[in-house]
Amino acid sequence: MEVRSTAKRAARDAVKGASAGWDTVRRPDVGITILIYHRVGAGTGGQMDLPVAEFDAQLAWLTANRTVMTLDDAASTIESGSVPGDGVVLTFDDGTDDWLDHVLPALDRHRTPATFYVATDFVDRAVPFPGDGRPADWVALEELASSPLVTIGSHTHRHLLLDRLPTQEIDDELDRSIELIRDHLDIDPRHFAYPKAVAGSPTADAAVRRRFRTAVLAGTRANPPLTDLHRLRRSPVQASDSARWFRRKAVGGMHLEDDLRQLANRVRYRGATR
Repeated sequence: MEVRSTAKRAARDAVKGASAGWDTVRRPDVGITILIYHRVGAGTGGQMDLPVAEFDAQLAWLTANRTVMTLDDAASTIESGSVPGDGVVLTFDDGTDDWLDHVLPALDRHRTPATFYVATDFVDRAVPFPGDGRPADWVALEELASSPLVTIGSHTHRHLLLDRLPTQEIDDELDRSIELIRDHLDIDPRHFAYPKAVAGSPTADAAVRRRFRTAVLAGTRANPPLTDLHRLRRSPVQASDSARWFRRKAVGGMHLEDDLRQLANRVRYRGATR
């Protein structure tokens, strides 16, 4: 087991090193970077679960060196055709209880806004997320949403991949999520995150565009002026990202890592529904 873990760490480090090297050959786009987080301080040990101190250090660096924007402001700026080269947006996926316990206090300390995409079925039925993610309840999300720093978006209802669902199920996934967020939080969500950052079918794309102002995918690249607001690219922040790798992602770099991840995910998610 230890040998396997060491090998995985070495492979991750090699990919990250190669990605940083590739950035010197192909310079990152100038635009607004959107970072993906999932959990902070949840104690699951997964790559998408950051220690609280590490997250706090990242926020300190971002507020000192970048312009942290709301997603609405970023969308308006991208749409205008003129974007700051130092813009960053923070986003969180799923709907776990650490959002209120650990994430919001850190955002408050640094006065940084963020968008939270909720997969409503897990919250509504109190069902754990994959990887032992403890769901928040609606009371906690209501408290989270009351913060002026917080924007709530949709992450579908059951976290199903929208590139493999029939039309009626796509509509149900989106509408049920919107309905529950509206009923429990008194919010009409304007923003959407595709599950697993996997793009939907043309039918799903059209359904998302009818309901939301923005939609986010994978990409690990910055979003330059006039980027399609329903094809915004995000950069995942992982527990294995050192300060060096994190800062490169925050400025739109490390896209080779995402290219390799997407190749692996085509195999990993073949036949999967969520």
